[in-house]
Amino acid sequence: MSADTLRVVSGIQPTGNLHLGNYLGAIRNWVRMQNEMEAGSECLFFLADLHAISMSHDPVELRRNTLEMAAALVACGIDPDRSVLFNQAQVPAHAELQWLLMGTARMGWLGRMTQWKDKAGKNREGQSVALYAYPVLQAADVLLYQATHVPVGDDQKQHLELARDIAQKFNNDFADDDRPVFTLPEPFIPPQAARIMSLRDGSAKMSKSDPSDMSRINLTDDADTVMKKIKKAKTDPEPLPSEIDGLEGRTEALNLVTMYSALTDRKIDHVLAEFGGKGFGTFKPALGEVLVETLSPISERFNALLRDDEFIDAVLARGAAKARERGLPTLHAAYEALGLLRHPG
Repeated sequence: MSADTLRVVSGIQPTGNLHLGNYLGAIRNWVRMQNEMEAGSECLFFLADLHAISMSHDPVELRRNTLEMAAALVACGIDPDRSVLFNQAQVPAHAELQWLLMGTARMGWLGRMTQWKDKAGKNREGQSVALYAYPVLQAADVLLYQATHVPVGDDQKQHLELARDIAQKFNNDFADDDRPVFTLPEPFIPPQAARIMSLRDGSAKMSKSDPSDMSRINLTDDADTVMKKIKKAKTDPEPLPSEIDGLEGRTEALNLVTMYSALTDRKIDHVLAEFGGKGFGTFKPALGEVLVETLSPISERFNALLRDDEFIDAVLARGAAKARERGLPTLHAAYEALGLLRHPG
């Protein structure tokens, strides 16, 4: 790649049941990055099904979720002809490179990962080795493709820093100074990555794991369901303020205004200038209409794609073939740098 070429790599776990928080927090920005890429640059987006097996899972559900997630990404605007869309399991080089990097990663680095501490909880001895080591797989995910940039939110910055540390140490230990094996990826902080909270609790993120379906807007919800959920969304009795400072301490009100702001690409101050002094009896229907306008085409496309398994299988297969081709030179270089004898085919 030339110095001006960008290669953006990002992944998402195939958990199924995508909701508005997924769309506004990550997927919409993926679509924008894809559409704004200049000639010679590209985006690689993958479904992290190898990461999914680090925790207890149902194999049948994992396969179904992977296909549904692929369909959802395409429905949201990821174009398989413009981006490389695939699932990890079809590109064995991810797992191969992870193992090659395990000799470079350090126990102390992994032990400090906050997500490991959060997910493992108090029963660390009972967790899988995969859960402990999955940050090394995350490093392999991006280093394999010589990624120049990786979209990250606040909860992923530490993982990208680890990937850079592993790449730097590997290059220092095994590569010539003028021919590093790995590119050190830079973080890309997507603009307007809205943080969408639960419709029932403005202090908790919108999540598919919430037992109440009324807590979230699913991308598959029809218009009537969307309007019903917004109508019943938790708020307070006060009218909306005219300035953002007036939303302090009003988490549910802030959440709904944030949704409207993100969906319409308008600053919160501009939204409040329009709706300030008005109650939620006025604001909620307006928000519902914007949601329906945005999500209806996605839902229709998604449901159509779910009825065409062969198409989604073909999309993932083509994407995996492209990914294998792009990752092979890096994998070969890593083997060679480590002194491992391997046929280049």
